Amino acid sequence: MRVLGIDYGERRLGLALSDASGMLASPWKIVPRPIDTPTSVALVAGIIHDLQRDDDGLQAVVIGWPRRLDGSATHMTVPTEAFAEALGAAVSVPVTLQDERLSSYEADARLIARGERDWKRRKTRIDAEAAAIILQDFLDHRS
Repeated sequence: MRVLGIDYGERRLGLALSDASGMLASPWKIVPRPIDTPTSVALVAGIIHDLQRDDDGLQAVVIGWPRRLDGSATHMTVPTEAFAEALGAAVSVPVTLQDERLSSYEADARLIARGERDWKRRKTRIDAEAAAIILQDFLDHRS
């Protein structure tokens, strides 16, 4: 079961992929996020289509759902929900929202632990790392 994880940010989309068994998530890449939702959906739908043609295919998409620690919405909750809904209508695989609380902080801490001390270099990798954390959480807790 191959799954795509997405960290939907204001400026970038962090992408992560699971292995073919659906057990392990890895950061994949970062793409600049288009300003409007329809263009973002078209971009990601194209990526999903390409992944579906691979030998391992793609069975699901998981998008980080931004929430505050108390569970309330952030400024990115509504745009992320709109993106997830539009993407779900545009692709043939299930699209799921997954709680992403503290994923960016954890991603930054992981990069530092791996020896990446320079903030500018970490900034270029943090979104894909956060997507991997979101995806791994989904993989670990699916029924």
